Amino acid sequence: MTIAAPVLAARILPRSRIATALAVVGFAGLTALAAQFSFRVPPIEVPFTLQTMAVLLAGGMLGSKAGAASQVLYLLAGSVGLPVFAERSAGLRILSEATGGYLVGFVVAAFVVGKMAERRHDRMVLTGFAAFLIGSLVIYLFGVIGLMLNVGLTFGAAVAGGVVPFVFWDVLKALAAGVGMPAAWRVTGEGR
Repeated sequence: MTIAAPVLAARILPRSRIATALAVVGFAGLTALAAQFSFRVPPIEVPFTLQTMAVLLAGGMLGSKAGAASQVLYLLAGSVGLPVFAERSAGLRILSEATGGYLVGFVVAAFVVGKMAERRHDRMVLTGFAAFLIGSLVIYLFGVIGLMLNVGLTFGAAVAGGVVPFVFWDVLKALAAGVGMPAAWRVTGEGR
């Protein structure tokens, strides 16, 4: 697997399996680092983190397959005991707790945003912003399902505790990425 063109990483990195592998590892590491910038606001069981920004950028920068692969690697690293999840947590059990659904959603969101980037949605602010919002919605969908299955919340309670508190911050992250990606493309000499 190599990074799919026409995503940004294909423009700035050599197109090889080694470069792709390094980019996948790099974005898994970035997601792990972003997870450590976290805080909780009781009674919400899910911490606020910068992870989603890293997840969405992985898809936007690497494309669908490599972006999703970076998040699979991130989940594997945490599942085998590396303290890469929020608050330096680790272990397979995390996937069956409050944040488990969100973590699984990272893989799908990176894939979806990557597909949109491959279709050049990351080159204009409006479509880039929309792509990152859609990625956030995918994460929310999996998060709500996880809260319902893992914690036993009703749909309404899962949305109230697992989506509503995060919307404002995720819209800001999507806006930052939606502005940043087209700017990065302009720097490389390509726009639309």
